[in-house]
Amino acid sequence: MTQLKTDISTPTLTFEEYLYYQGKPDVIYELYRGQLIEMPTPTGLHTRICNFLTAQFQRYFVTHDLPLVAMDVTGVRTEDNTSRIPDVLVCSVELAERICNRKGAGAFNFDENPVIVVEVTSDNWREDYILKRAEYAMVNIPEYWIVDPNKSKIQVCFNPNNEKGYEDLEFLPGQELHSVQFPDFILPVNRVFSPPMVIDLIREEQAERKQLEQRAEEERQRAQEERQRAQEERQRAQEERQRADRLAQRLRDMGIDPDAV
Repeated sequence: MTQLKTDISTPTLTFEEYLYYQGKPDVIYELYRGQLIEMPTPTGLHTRICNFLTAQFQRYFVTHDLPLVAMDVTGVRTEDNTSRIPDVLVCSVELAERICNRKGAGAFNFDENPVIVVEVTSDNWREDYILKRAEYAMVNIPEYWIVDPNKSKIQVCFNPNNEKGYEDLEFLPGQELHSVQFPDFILPVNRVFSPPMVIDLIREEQAERKQLEQRAEEERQRAQEERQRAQEERQRAQEERQRADRLAQRLRDMGIDPDAV
């Protein structure tokens, strides 16, 4: 999400002062070269896209048993007195816990880079495409996504150490978005721009889990039936052997060699 306006009513702040700044209630601020930037109130679509991406990241990390977590409303220091707040970021669990346990506003310092940052553009989209792109590359964040609902495209920026800054891939509606760092993390672009609510994702997961459990139960029942049939076959074979043994014994009692019959 991009900045809206500078709060000129406050003095220039250092990064350390910014971490403890108390502004307007329910207002989130970025810090840009010492100036507070009041973040705009996100649209409903903006919020749904962020929630959807966060949920999909979390699902991927759990499924692949990766020690990573997706977070929001967490600052990323990009210059001495600049702290951006990406819409979604991915970092290690250890780093997330360190940030949460630290006093003051949650923000990554220079030596605490997230793995991925995501900005969902709003009206001042140039900030995301130019300024923030340069800043995130400068502090070597490995991957930066620009999700642009207005232009219906997603840029995945990678390799911040390139001579000209990030390289990038562009994904359009009808295509599948994927991470450079996690190639098998794949999302349809159409679904990103028309995301279901998280509650619907949970319902989908529950339905999938129920189907898996039902298939597993059916497999268990089939295996049990197979075992039962095999047991019945073994029992019938044993009964046949017993009958044959009794007949052979009867023939021997009659003085007849059963092998000669």
